[in-house]
Amino acid sequence: MFVLLRALTYASIFIGVLLVYLPASILASAGVARPPGPGGAQIAGMIMVAVGVALALWCVLTFAFVGKGTPAPFDPPRRLVVSGPYRFVRNPMYIGAGLALLGVAVYYGSASLFLAVAIFLLIVFVFILAYEEPTLRRMFGDDYEAYTRRVGRFWPRWPRKAAE
Repeated sequence: MFVLLRALTYASIFIGVLLVYLPASILASAGVARPPGPGGAQIAGMIMVAVGVALALWCVLTFAFVGKGTPAPFDPPRRLVVSGPYRFVRNPMYIGAGLALLGVAVYYGSASLFLAVAIFLLIVFVFILAYEEPTLRRMFGDDYEAYTRRVGRFWPRWPRKAAE
């Protein structure tokens, strides 16, 4: 239960910074106001945010219950997580966060937020290549290597059996 509390705390801070504080700061500095009413872009943006946040929370819960850890690099899972959304793609949490941030950009129609999404995705990509994947290789060895052969880094696909 304590690991779930830690995971939800870290996720709340991450989501609060990424999806509330950062967009609000960018919008305020760009002088972008809230749209007057819900149009097609706002509805599409809200759906994207909801799907992205749901995916990210599913990842957090999977880390807590299956991996016995959190998404935070300083409190990682104790077990390799290859179930839940990780069955289809190795980085679903980043995809969920990126989709939610993109939804905010669509909602507001903000070029500044679209740029923030691109920067976020670039930072995530570099972080994954430079830190996360080498760390997972050290922690989980052959199991992680087998996982990388079965499951794509960013593009979801149906899982293949280990023998294939």
